[in-house]
Amino acid sequence: MADLRLVTFIVLAVLVASTTYYSVLHETYLDTSNPLLTHLPHPLSKTHYFANKANFLNVYFIKKAWAWTTGTFFLLWITSPPSIQTRERVWKWVAHTAMWLIFTAWFFGPALLERLVVVSGGECILALPTGDPITVPVEFCFTRTPLSLSSHPELFAASSGFTTSDWRAIPRLRRGHDVSGHLFLITMAVLFLTDQLRYSLRTANRGMIHTTAVVANIMLILTWIFAAFTTCLYFHSPLEKVTGFILGASCFAITLLPEVEAAEKAKKAEKAKQQKQN
Repeated sequence: MADLRLVTFIVLAVLVASTTYYSVLHETYLDTSNPLLTHLPHPLSKTHYFANKANFLNVYFIKKAWAWTTGTFFLLWITSPPSIQTRERVWKWVAHTAMWLIFTAWFFGPALLERLVVVSGGECILALPTGDPITVPVEFCFTRTPLSLSSHPELFAASSGFTTSDWRAIPRLRRGHDVSGHLFLITMAVLFLTDQLRYSLRTANRGMIHTTAVVANIMLILTWIFAAFTTCLYFHSPLEKVTGFILGASCFAITLLPEVEAAEKAKKAEKAKQQKQN
């Protein structure tokens, strides 16, 4: 029987590649790193529901992706039979959570993905209500500091036409290489949940409660796959989507290293046993 994790990886890879190609061919994606475009509505937002960032999938699921993934995983783990309710599975969740935080939230200061944007030529941009972007020190993006004419007048010196003192906004990192954080997290979540699902699918007597947890996991996996499709179709440059997918798959692969090492040791032990018998 084919490894479910490998099948899922191939499905995701084909989906990302084909949808990204389609988005380039038909110009359906918005370059979210372009400071002149990123604050504007997607050109297709009025005719394509999921091109609008306010769609329910983005607001209620994607922006809370790891919370959904965590809740669904623990529902599966808690209702699992004792034989498959192992600590190793929880440690895998801990490892994935740590990598999610390191890349998107904090790594002894700014997150790694934020550092990558800056290193690749990114700038901290504040988009004014007029549509004009102004460049501010990158520290304001790292700290997510709200900026206004009254709090930081020196930053608005070059924008003499802007006089609204009560307006404020948080600057964002733009330009540079902005790895798709959505695709990174979605890819990692799909592969992680698929990996965890294998334990339950190999168990004959699951019971109604655990079967419900299995169905919930499958439904969330399908939701994340659809979210990957909409992200690839409407947002980020092609390279940013590809690197987001590669990073998510790589983080998942790292968590398999102890499993691979254990399998290798078992194989060597079995080989030594056979040699001894001969």
